[in-house]
Amino acid sequence: MTSDATTLARPVRADAATKARNPTFDELMARATALSAVVRERARQTEQDRRVSPEVTDMLRHAGLYRALQPKRFGGYELSIEELRSLAFEIGRGCTSTGWCYGLSAAMSWVLGMFPDQAQHDVWGEAPEAVVASCIAPTGKIRSVDGGYKFQGRWSFGSNSDNASWLALGGMLSTGEGQPPRPMFLLVPEGQYRIIDNWHTVGLAGTGSKDIAIEEEIFVPAHRSVSFADVLDQQSPGALVNSSPIYRIPFLSGFPPLLANPAVAALRGAIDEFVESVAARTTRGAFVGGGNTIGHFGHVQSAIAEAEAAVDAAQLILQRDLRVVSDMAACGSKPSTEQRIEFRRGHAYAVKLCVNAINGLFDAVGGTGINLDNGVQRAWRDIHAVAHHISVNWNAVSTMCGQMRLGLPPRGQY
Repeated sequence: MTSDATTLARPVRADAATKARNPTFDELMARATALSAVVRERARQTEQDRRVSPEVTDMLRHAGLYRALQPKRFGGYELSIEELRSLAFEIGRGCTSTGWCYGLSAAMSWVLGMFPDQAQHDVWGEAPEAVVASCIAPTGKIRSVDGGYKFQGRWSFGSNSDNASWLALGGMLSTGEGQPPRPMFLLVPEGQYRIIDNWHTVGLAGTGSKDIAIEEEIFVPAHRSVSFADVLDQQSPGALVNSSPIYRIPFLSGFPPLLANPAVAALRGAIDEFVESVAARTTRGAFVGGGNTIGHFGHVQSAIAEAEAAVDAAQLILQRDLRVVSDMAACGSKPSTEQRIEFRRGHAYAVKLCVNAINGLFDAVGGTGINLDNGVQRAWRDIHAVAHHISVNWNAVSTMCGQMRLGLPPRGQY
């Protein structure tokens, strides 16, 4: 692979998007704050629809929010992953499912920026506002052929796939007899895969994380692929044509914080709703303290305090780890195995904090909290759903840290 970026990067067609002044982060945050109120009003409908609507997707697109991590040469802003996390947090305060879909699809612009230059032109050359979704688990089957690969399989958890025109799908490349298969991401355009409408869940119900199927082998050109090792080890071909250091951040140090982030955003939104509409309600029934407002009870006050502290602590963990890995990428250094595992610990622990806090808040919400229109119970379901994702599940991730500290070989992804 040549290291001369000037020989690899093709000129990008100039259009209004690339000529216009890019909005500042503060301007984007103001837009996200305005949209947060909109998606909060639609949160129940989003659950019932089991997907984020095309209308909300267009609002996010027209606000420029999907361009946060897109390369500048395609009209993107090349913000930091922490800035994207903050934007997705604001959206997620209003609707966890919408924040989840927005954050993960916007992050795929970062991942696509690590693919070869031709793949980026395939997606954004004529459609710079194209939305990309993903199924990162390498459950597909890949085999090499002349000029590329033959690819098929079935994937779960295709979040936001209804609103995407391309999918990045994980697969295992057969590398020959006696050799272990190699995990890769392959880009597939709309029309070459099938979305299976099977997303019926108790939490994150509005994410539309449906199964994806490619029943018969399709051909994928070689340039629409990137190895998992390259995006883990900061050796991606896209880093040769996109100069921003964000395209040298290891995938498992940058992507999991955006999986943890919706849980923190959901907790923040639940606190706000609790204080606004629950705490002032007068209790009913024959028990000690009946007739007082819910906010007068000590355990309720403590539940709010724990939830506020959990949001602060989780945000600080995610902010710190993203800042550290971003600074390392900017100066050309790589995190050690120990640092990568500690990052992974932080991603999962942030979610664990939110699980404990939302349990306390939901316990205090009272009988009306079981109503499906209640935002606190929706956050309770959504946060528990986030905690079941293998990448941020405390039981799955924490063992790596314990193994490392005990001098055992770490078993897991970092």
